[in-house]
Amino acid sequence: MDHIDKQILFHLQKQARISMTELGKAVALSQPAVTERVRRMEEQGIIEEYRTILSPEKVGKGAAAYMLFRTRDCHAFLDFIQTSPDVIECHRISGEHNYLLKVMTDSTRSLEEFGNQCDKYGTYTILIVMSSPIDHKFLIPMLDQASER
Repeated sequence: MDHIDKQILFHLQKQARISMTELGKAVALSQPAVTERVRRMEEQGIIEEYRTILSPEKVGKGAAAYMLFRTRDCHAFLDFIQTSPDVIECHRISGEHNYLLKVMTDSTRSLEEFGNQCDKYGTYTILIVMSSPIDHKFLIPMLDQASER
């Protein structure tokens, strides 16, 4: 992956719906050349998929929390959370807990109800999100010409 590929990835992270013509202009390549590079990165699995970022509040998911979860019956717990519309991320972790979940609901009351449903699967700690000063960062940062020399 060269400097131009990284520039392409930066722009796609910022706006996945950018046209190949606009993307080509942004990285100083022709539309066919940039299209071929994007296709190659898709085939190599560098670009896995394209997504739309939704506003949680505008779709009724204004309450967010992380849950540290400890269970002895991982299969039953995973079956439960895979069917829950409130669980938007699940990570197997090391240490005192087995899993880290990101849960989004319409209210803190609903977060509490979700916790009550989890009681039969193990123990947990709920960490309610107050705000998100850094919501997400790009994996490929904006590159300047000086940093590549």
